[in-house]
Amino acid sequence: MKSTAKVINKTLKAFFDNEAASGILLIVIAVLAMIVANSPLAHEYHDLFHGTLAWTPIAKLDNLHLWINDGLMAVFFFVVGLEIKREVADGALSDPSARRLPVIAAAMGMAVPAVVFLSVIAGEGAPELTRGWAIPAATDIAFAMGVMGLLGNRVPSSLRLFLLTVAIVDDIGAVAIIAVFYTVNLKLMWLIVSLLVLAVMIGLNRFRVDRWWAYAILSLVLWYAVLNSGVHATIAGVLAALTIPMRLDARGDSLLLRFEHGLLPWNAYFVVPLFGFANAGVAMAGIGLAGFLDPLPLGIAAGLVIGKQVGIMAAIFAAEKLKLAPKPDDATWAQIWGTAVLCGIGFTMSLFIGALAFPGYPHLIEEAKLGVLGGSLISALLGYAILRFAKGVPEDEDDDDLARPVTNPA
Repeated sequence: MKSTAKVINKTLKAFFDNEAASGILLIVIAVLAMIVANSPLAHEYHDLFHGTLAWTPIAKLDNLHLWINDGLMAVFFFVVGLEIKREVADGALSDPSARRLPVIAAAMGMAVPAVVFLSVIAGEGAPELTRGWAIPAATDIAFAMGVMGLLGNRVPSSLRLFLLTVAIVDDIGAVAIIAVFYTVNLKLMWLIVSLLVLAVMIGLNRFRVDRWWAYAILSLVLWYAVLNSGVHATIAGVLAALTIPMRLDARGDSLLLRFEHGLLPWNAYFVVPLFGFANAGVAMAGIGLAGFLDPLPLGIAAGLVIGKQVGIMAAIFAAEKLKLAPKPDDATWAQIWGTAVLCGIGFTMSLFIGALAFPGYPHLIEEAKLGVLGGSLISALLGYAILRFAKGVPEDEDDDDLARPVTNPA
């Protein structure tokens, strides 16, 4: 029994240490949610997440789905905020020359999918559909990096860094979009309280207070204030993260790194999978496979599959030609194309924005899920296939590149 337990523990540790693990888990969760939502357990699945709770400490959060999307997802956005701060202060986004290409690519990779989406739904006579323009804008870091992780050393490290950086910039853009375009009915008093709590947290940082519990308590207070302010509660997670001290102690550690390392596994293997299970289950009854061709899901899928790769490839090509920034090192255009396609995996952030875009229209939220899942699946399979069969830069060409500037392959 002990040897069996050791084997199981070793297998689990290897899985969770694997770069692809979180992405594989999300795929499994999405499939499971779809199966349950279209099984004899569909009624129980819906009641579990949408049924009114017998008791809740916060009246606004009266079902499990709201607690996950407005509460637990604040942890996800807190971790996103920590990653953004670290990358901007001392990572891939800290060097202006290194971040130029990912920022340009991410901006185009958000704008073009929105244009594609709006083009598909144009002329439908349903103005409420336009609220979904941002759904295909963001890239799911875990899912995309997970698919890339399955390819091992077939993908050069420069493309892994490029994909990660584009996804982080996407997250910054998505957070800004949620704060600006999906905020309704602002309540001034709670907004002032939110700003005061945020000011206190900034003050703690300035006065070099490194007590984790102080930031944890104030983060909860900030979340509650933002929840009642009209701004989406998850924005509190990002704002709180930006106040966490990053200064190193005598051991070369920091409070930000401790928070990030402590929360990252919970985020990857509990928060996001639970969110995925609660949000990815689309009841196909009344929609059917033909529902994929309805304007909303088709527009979202087209934005993810077509808009993302067109926007990112155009940005890289233009930056290279205009000498604004070189393309990623040691990567062929085929490999870059495959990476751009993987950026069309929206999943977590796209599902989240889809739920915000259509309040009061549950059937549109279901259709949006269909578009996100379909577009993300196509992007994942197509991106994997391209990268799997794309030829890399020959070794002798790599050696030559050390002695001369990189030029575009003919």
